[in-house]
Amino acid sequence: MSYIDNLNSLLSPAETAELLVIDLFAGCGGLSLGFRAAGFATIGFEMLKDCVETYRANVGPCEEVVLTESSLYPSARVVIGGPPCQPYSVNGKQLGADDTRDGFRIFISAIERIQPEIWIFENVPGVFYRNSEYFESVMDELKSLDYFIESGVLNAAHFGVPQNRERIFVVGHRRSFSFPRPRNTVVTVGDALSTAKRAPRGSEFLTKSMDRYIARYEKASCCVKPRDLRLNEPARTLTCRNLASATGDMLRLKVSGGRRRRLLVSEAALLQSFPKWFAFSGSKFSQFNQLGNAVPPLLAFAMAKQVRRYLKGRSFTREEVRALLLSEKRTRA
Repeated sequence: MSYIDNLNSLLSPAETAELLVIDLFAGCGGLSLGFRAAGFATIGFEMLKDCVETYRANVGPCEEVVLTESSLYPSARVVIGGPPCQPYSVNGKQLGADDTRDGFRIFISAIERIQPEIWIFENVPGVFYRNSEYFESVMDELKSLDYFIESGVLNAAHFGVPQNRERIFVVGHRRSFSFPRPRNTVVTVGDALSTAKRAPRGSEFLTKSMDRYIARYEKASCCVKPRDLRLNEPARTLTCRNLASATGDMLRLKVSGGRRRRLLVSEAALLQSFPKWFAFSGSKFSQFNQLGNAVPPLLAFAMAKQVRRYLKGRSFTREEVRALLLSEKRTRA
């Protein structure tokens, strides 16, 4: 089965959805789509109109709302989300808790009031860097709500996504949880994009001045290999910047004849593992930004299957978790 056929089949929402999942800072629905495919019902909460419209058209109900620490939610056994990552991005200003886009306070408040059996948030690995002290304080607060916490950095390329994209997943639970195991096979850009060597309708070619600018950029940054996408490898990480902007490190393809062109939205979507039927709302710039911020649905699907396995077991009570965490703290002391 081809990569596209596999996506279209695997990520179709399950016919029956038994368990409710609340998705905070849902974006266009990449994380929720993986959970829908694994048999969960989802409700998204997102403030950007284009993202909300994309979510509603492809995934399910989504509230268009600016979340606060006093926002109200329905009860749910599972809470997932991607608190805004700009405060911790390696490419950002690293302002952490001082950044107005920090969504961790809202996420903590939601967990405290919903008290789900399991919660997951996804973010950039930069939370481990300059703002590690704040990140640890966030983890301490979440532990105080009587959860065991596991974290791991997962590369989307290890789960069938044709893109090297590392993200940290943090899981709060009240029994044993296991992260998904990486796959042995790698999916490449060539596997994902049948259009890679051609110029489909709507293609935007790089101009000669852009080619010269990229040459200067790569020389100044001591780039050993040109940054063109290679058909025999997974893609570089898709970001809002290298998708939507004409920068030196923009994602681009070299077509037959040697000319280079920018990625189409449909191609970027496939590299993020969105199925062919998934349609994005808004301008092209907005669609690229939605894609750059999204969780790859195939990676989300792998996590969702682990959550389903987890929910089949017995949960500890909050009192049991509290006692075990206290015992662990005394042992470390």
